[in-house]
Amino acid sequence: MPRAFPMLRGLRSCPTAGHSKSLTRLAVSHPPRRVISTMSLPADVREFLEGYPGAENDHRLTANLGFYTNNLRCKPDNLLINELHEQWKADYEKLEYKHGYIQWLFPLQEHGLNFQAQPLQKHELVTLKADPHALERLHRSYTIMLGFYGMQLVSTETGELRRAENWKERYRNLARAPHNNLRISRILKCLSEFGLERLNAAFLLFVLAEQSEHGQLNTQTIRSSMDRWWANCLRNEEERAWVNDVIRKARTQEDFVLTEEAYREALQRRKATGSFSNAGNEAR
Repeated sequence: MPRAFPMLRGLRSCPTAGHSKSLTRLAVSHPPRRVISTMSLPADVREFLEGYPGAENDHRLTANLGFYTNNLRCKPDNLLINELHEQWKADYEKLEYKHGYIQWLFPLQEHGLNFQAQPLQKHELVTLKADPHALERLHRSYTIMLGFYGMQLVSTETGELRRAENWKERYRNLARAPHNNLRISRILKCLSEFGLERLNAAFLLFVLAEQSEHGQLNTQTIRSSMDRWWANCLRNEEERAWVNDVIRKARTQEDFVLTEEAYREALQRRKATGSFSNAGNEAR
């Protein structure tokens, strides 16, 4: 028998004809894991998944290192990272309408639209990943952007998210400002680069639960960015395949609803076993 994906619990039948509106605990067996061909993915995602093989490593370039150690001001906003965090953490007008800061907060080994920022150099990445203060600043960058998007980090260990108090206003802004979709792709890639990829799947599954159970963040533009870009910003192949399969089911099967309960259970299963797959519940 081919290896099947684990059962997902906490899935609710959609309130369509022939379906009960009450909560039903379903045991949905997943088909054998599909291998996602990277050739069908956008070029920037393929480059990320391959670890930026063509990226230069110029030891003369240290702007990202200087910024994340709070020694260099970003351009064009002329702020140290600690100043940016403190002054802009709830200034949603600046976070929305200014654009240069995103490359500084979430550096990548690729060029962006702010030519006053530098692509992340491999030597910088090695140094910053070994610096707990830099990683703490990256966590803060992430939580600030989550707040901007109407979300709140519940657990740094699992990456679990919940709605922020101002979620309605922030969700509306995310739905009507599609340039934030590009920002989210950058954020997810950056978290992976810095060894924080556990946060990515938690973000993706939270958004999927909001779409699937509550009909929030469910615009065509967001779904398109999520399915083609965000869901593939995971270098862990097994996790990428699992997340993509859950998204596919939510998109194509009317009676498949990822609930908040199933979301939390999936994160706890990964915390306990190291994987979203649960060998004890797999069909043989």
